[in-house]
Amino acid sequence: MLQDRYGLPVSTTSTAALEAYVEGVDRFLSANAGADLSFERAIALDPGLAVAHIGRARSLQLQARMPEARDAAKRARSLVNGLTRREQDHVEALGLAVDGDAARALPAIRAHLADFPRDAMVLSPATGVYGLIGFSGRQDRNELLVELLDGLAAAYGDDWWFLSAHGFALTEAKGWKIGGPLIERALMLSPRNAHAAHAHAHVLYEGGDNKTGATFVEGWLPSYPRAAQLHCHLSWHLALFHLGLGRPERAQELYASSIRPDVSLSPPMGTLCDSASLLWRSELAGEKRSVADWQDVGAHAERFFPRIGLAFADAHCALAFAVAGNVDAFERCVAEMRRIDAEGRLAVGHVLPVVAEAFVAFARGEWESVIRLLAPEVERFVRIGGSHAQRDLFENTLLAAYMRAGRSADATALLERRLDRQPSVPIARGV
Repeated sequence: MLQDRYGLPVSTTSTAALEAYVEGVDRFLSANAGADLSFERAIALDPGLAVAHIGRARSLQLQARMPEARDAAKRARSLVNGLTRREQDHVEALGLAVDGDAARALPAIRAHLADFPRDAMVLSPATGVYGLIGFSGRQDRNELLVELLDGLAAAYGDDWWFLSAHGFALTEAKGWKIGGPLIERALMLSPRNAHAAHAHAHVLYEGGDNKTGATFVEGWLPSYPRAAQLHCHLSWHLALFHLGLGRPERAQELYASSIRPDVSLSPPMGTLCDSASLLWRSELAGEKRSVADWQDVGAHAERFFPRIGLAFADAHCALAFAVAGNVDAFERCVAEMRRIDAEGRLAVGHVLPVVAEAFVAFARGEWESVIRLLAPEVERFVRIGGSHAQRDLFENTLLAAYMRAGRSADATALLERRLDRQPSVPIARGV
């Protein structure tokens, strides 16, 4: 039987279909454009290739093309009879991920990996800060992901995708000095692996090396397609490096050209979070507010996220509504958070509505209210999701409130708890 790049059997007699499928997997795992097209070519060559159908479903899911993704997953499930157990379980585990059924998907993935540890496509939904573990709402989510990947490292050896995923997880859980070497190795093995480039940007951010970070991303990004998964987000990283270097005008140029809602080609959540975060961090750094930009981001949030559902997106919706002055949308959003939390159904717990209320308090210049809300919750920010770099949005808001309230000792204490994290913190003292 033919095998994929990871040595796993694939039920097809067409070497051309297999080659197209492997290409799709590699494009998917490297966050490069065209994975869905590679899977489609594999399907054209072998319409019964179930793993290509489910691969296409996952690719469409990450593009937020959910009706097509569900149809592709349904088609994959209809083709599993007579396939190997590996392929049947592969389709089922990924199908659950496409369904958004995290409660069943993660156990199915773990069970599958116990027998087939090198099934990278099945492992992938559990990895990254946007994965099933990353968005679980658990306090120990970073540690859980490292535990999972540590246990699989021997099976993958020097694989470029696994090294980048493992290195990023280690960076988040144990620090950039631990994760950095694996990420550098991944980049050397596959320089156009966007996940490795992204993880390397995190290492440079965490180490406070804005100059090297800006140089690296400026050099890496131009040949990366705008429609690819991480283009908007890597542009956001580049903008943060420039903010750290005291170049807010360059950060604004990047916002205007690659991040704001009407130019970004990323899925709605990435566009929302990167836009709101960069605008807010620019204001914390002392830049003048652009009401028009915030209104655009608020409109984007209201259009694509009419109800709460994913805490990380919900927090950024609340920020956009608060700053844009959309009182009705903000109050509706926070009321829903409070209601679901009271019913015990908010996975991240009360920290989400607290952060939302802190944003509106900051927008009103109520520094002591911001401090009262956020200071007790710092250790729980991790539950909302995202990376250290992304969650600095919340921590820097508290830091700015301390500084504007004249509480410099508290600001210093907040910075000192970052231990070996050294990101620059461009925050203006003025109101």
